[in-house]
Amino acid sequence: MAENTMTVTVACGTTKHNITLTAQDGHEALLKDLCEALTEATGVPIPSQKVIFKGKSLKEMEEPLSSFGIKQGCKLMMIGKRNSPEEEVELKKLKDLEKSLEQTAKKLEKVDGELTGLKNGFLANELQAEALNKLDHRVKVAAEQFMKILEEIDGMNLPESFSDCRMKKKGLEKTVQGFLAQCDKIEAGISDHLAKIQTKNLALAE
Repeated sequence: MAENTMTVTVACGTTKHNITLTAQDGHEALLKDLCEALTEATGVPIPSQKVIFKGKSLKEMEEPLSSFGIKQGCKLMMIGKRNSPEEEVELKKLKDLEKSLEQTAKKLEKVDGELTGLKNGFLANELQAEALNKLDHRVKVAAEQFMKILEEIDGMNLPESFSDCRMKKKGLEKTVQGFLAQCDKIEAGISDHLAKIQTKNLALAE
């Protein structure tokens, strides 16, 4: 097991941190893994970190640490400043919005799964229309929640200096827009399936 872990010492100002990294699924620890561990240990966000090894600043996040010559027991240095308390407050707001986003996304995923079940004929024809209308309502509720989250994100006025916040805000906006597009797609799928059932029922009635 020892082969899969590596401990390095990182000096940040006058403080030294012993960071232990574990290889995941047989893959070596990357620079990104070290930087994430440093954020946890120091509170300095990754965009504000400058990791130095043997006088060189390391930038390639997806590279394994071994490619920089870093091995067990190596000493590194990290320069960077923590976010201001004001930025941390905004970051927490964004993290809370991200949680709401994840919960709504799970509900949408459930609707999508149930719609697939209906398309595969897991319910008698006469019950499908009612079930589809209920699904349509749930998609509309999810879309409303996504819109609310998007409005809250858009309403946040972040100063230029809050780079970490601004980056997270941009990423969240993109994610919400993706989910809204998914809502449209699922609604279109529901309408399409509803039309097919009605056509089939009319044909049977004739």
